[in-house]
Amino acid sequence: MAGFTAADVKKLREMSGAGMMDAKKALQETDGDLEAAVDALRAKGLAAVQKKSSRTAAEGLVGVQVEGTRGVAVEINSETDFVAKNDQFQDFVRKVTQVALGVEGDDVDALKAADYPDGGTVTDKLTNNVATIGENQQVRRMKTVTVSNGLVVPYMHNAVASNLGKIGVLVALESDASADVLEPLGKQLAMHIAAAFPQALDADGLDADLIERERKIAAEKAAESGKPENVQEKMVEGAIKKFAKENALLSQVFVMDNKTAIADVVAQAGKDAGTTITLKDYVRFQLGEGIEKEESDFAAEVAAAVKG
Repeated sequence: MAGFTAADVKKLREMSGAGMMDAKKALQETDGDLEAAVDALRAKGLAAVQKKSSRTAAEGLVGVQVEGTRGVAVEINSETDFVAKNDQFQDFVRKVTQVALGVEGDDVDALKAADYPDGGTVTDKLTNNVATIGENQQVRRMKTVTVSNGLVVPYMHNAVASNLGKIGVLVALESDASADVLEPLGKQLAMHIAAAFPQALDADGLDADLIERERKIAAEKAAESGKPENVQEKMVEGAIKKFAKENALLSQVFVMDNKTAIADVVAQAGKDAGTTITLKDYVRFQLGEGIEKEESDFAAEVAAAVKG
């Protein structure tokens, strides 16, 4: 198979849910480009919309911390899940996340250069961890949310320890309402965010490249319908509006009741509390998003070795 391997076919099937022959043909048409192959399958109606990867390859932990009206999420990667269960690594993630509360601008380089509680810098401690644990580790990303008045609510899905796990969420609620009102609301919204994987707070915040990609897929589907051009244009615009509605947090349907838009959930909570509540921002960090480990084609390697 020129340009791709059997492992690529397997991976594409896992990513798309398509059959083996459809996956193979899509890879042939795209010269082994997995992302392009997924788009090709979707355009033909042979793959479901993939909102998130259920097979994240990188290991490690996500940490979340809140102090006053400020919250931060940090992702630190390791090579194996075994290290993520190591007390030394967990302590490192917890302390680095605490340090991140004092770092401005979501600057990972600044976080690495910041003072570590036990002495030295975060980078110094990271280097020591790599040497003592024996695995490569990386401080990958951080994101901070703040409110001027209100509450930042943390949530960890399937936590392995306090504020440590594989999906960390922060919800920033701007309001005069009491913590007794904001905390349970924030927890419910955070659980929704963990499950529904919004791409942005609202439609205007959706990535332009992501929208363009969806537009091309919708245009291919519309063209295959054979309908007049003006009808095709309406089909494309309708598809984009649907995509934006399903991927922007405020317009998503609340997973708790499967009928109310998140914006309406927040508005009703404010009405019940007798004050305005604004969902100002959020963070959702899922361990390993966008990272893939290289998978070797063991059978091909053995065959190549046999051939000399």
